[in-house]
This record gives sequence, structure tokens and C-alpha cells, in this order.
Amino acid sequence: MDKQIRQRVSMLNPVHFLAFGFGSGLAPKAPGTFGTIAALPLVAALALYTSLPIYIAITIIASVVGIWICGITANDMQVHDDSSIVWDEVAGMLITMIAVPLSWQTLLLGFILFRIFDILKPWPISYLDKNAHGGFGIMIDDVLAGIFALGGIHLTLFMGWL
Repeated sequence: MDKQIRQRVSMLNPVHFLAFGFGSGLAPKAPGTFGTIAALPLVAALALYTSLPIYIAITIIASVVGIWICGITANDMQVHDDSSIVWDEVAGMLITMIAVPLSWQTLLLGFILFRIFDILKPWPISYLDKNAHGGFGIMIDDVLAGIFALGGIHLTLFMGWL
């Protein structure tokens, strides 16, 4: 993030703090990966200490509110979908792990699958990434990557491969 953009945002602003994935999006290299890593303790805490309906409700709220969080931060930065905005990765990782039994193996597989879909962006993820705008545009490709990864991890579990 260049100096001019850095002056328009603040980690003291709770919206920016969340958009930057609790600061993980400010990593100089691979901020999306660091944003996904930052989501792992949240995923684990929700999986261990809440019920599935509460986990799903929090995931939906994180995804819907993420449209606003990412949109406000992008507007404040005056840059669409800056790589430091990683709340979409947090929401995508929450989606990936819906109803997945928690273990280090499932967390690792979920992380890998989500990053693959987020980076490669197969259709229709790539279409929405290019054609959706604002906070919705920032969020939707990672929401879909999370849904694809969710399908992949559940297929893996169903087939007994993990």
C-alpha cells in the first residue's frame, strides 16, 4: 500500500481494522493468504464453542456486513479491491468450514482448497471478479471460492479420503 493510500486509512478505525483482517492484510507479501490464516482462529473458536446454526448465522452476518466493510474501506482508500482488504478471505474461510468436523487436517485442507479457488478463480468466480463492483464485487468472488472449497472438503469427507 503506497503512502498516500496509507494516510486515508487507520487501524484505529474498526471498519478498516476488520477490512484488513485484524491487520493481516497489511502483510507485504501474499496478504490474501495472511488474511486466510488470520481467519483460522476465528473458524476454530466458532466451531468449538458454538452450535452449527450459530456458526452459520455468524458466517452469513460476516459475509453480508463484509459488503459494507469492504465497500467503505475501498472508498476510503479510493482504490477498488486493494489487496490489503482481506475481510472477504475471512468470510470465505468461514464459509469453507461450515459443518466440517474440526481437526488440523480439515483446517489445512479447507485452507488449501479455499486458496486454490480464490487464486485460480474458475468460472463463474472469474466472471464475477471482473464484473461485480463495490463492496459486493470485493466479497462475491471469495464467497463463491468458499462455497467451492466447502463442496470440495465435504466431498473429500464423504468419500473417506480424510
